[in-house]
This record gives sequence, structure tokens and C-alpha cells, in this order.
Amino acid sequence: MNNTSETEGTVESNFPTEGRLLGLDYGTKRVGIAISTAEQNISSPLDNYTRQSVEQDQKHLQKIITEYQCKGLVVGLPVHMSGDEGQKAKEARRFGDWISQFAGIPVRYWDERYSSATAEEFLMNMNISRNKRKAYLDKLAAQIILQSFLDSPNRDQKPESF
Repeated sequence: MNNTSETEGTVESNFPTEGRLLGLDYGTKRVGIAISTAEQNISSPLDNYTRQSVEQDQKHLQKIITEYQCKGLVVGLPVHMSGDEGQKAKEARRFGDWISQFAGIPVRYWDERYSSATAEEFLMNMNISRNKRKAYLDKLAAQIILQSFLDSPNRDQKPESF
């Protein structure tokens, strides 16, 4: 997984290096949610949220951000193998920008290529049935995205693109 990409106006150039981060695997139906430690060295899967309405989505996410005192947001960005962004990436950016605005925390976008496939493979290797995998997949993908961000030596840089 590669570097972050940001949009102008909603992202602070000085992303927090201390405090919990919220990691999201965006989907139109479900959002996988992960959380980091305050030291930003370990991430854990937290929740699979089934989207309902704008109001309910905001209420649910704000509750988590407040409860865990999140200082920043890392949203998985689904980019093509070429590095180009398609419609899903635009939707993920709109979603991340929206959360950043209502929660008042900065957002970073992180290449999520292979995160769902990695999560699926992990769950299969654990001999978890297909029916039960669905309950873990999105939050595990969010954890993989967030951990990739935390482990990256380039996470403090503001790259131009992938």
C-alpha cells in the first residue's frame, strides 16, 4: 500500500502524531471501522457499521470519535492498479471530507489496494466460514488500512499523488 493523498481545504498539513486515529474502509452499504492506540503504533478492528441515513451515520461516527477521543481520520482510498482514482475513490473522498468537517478532525487518504483481499485471505486461513467472514471482513480491512498507515515511514509526508 502506498502513500496518502489529500484534498485541499479539509486537511491539515500537520497530521497528528499522537492520539488515537480512526481508520475507515468506506463502502456504500457498510463501513469497516478500526481504531489505533494513542501512541499510534497498533490498530485494532472496531466495528462493521451498516449505513442507514446521513443523520444516523453522522451520529454513529461522531459517537465513536468522541468516545475514543480520535485526533485524526484515515480513510482507505480505492484506487486502480494504475494509481488512477475512479468513482469509488471520489465517493470515499467525499465521505472522508464530510466526516472531517462535522467532527473537526483532519483526514488522510490511504491506498487501500489489496486490503479486502488480504482480510479475506486471513479469515479463510483461520478457517472461518463464509457466513461468519462477512461479520469480520470490513472492520479487518479497516484495521489493515490503518496499520499500513501507522507502519509507513512516509506517513508524515504530504505526497502529491500515488
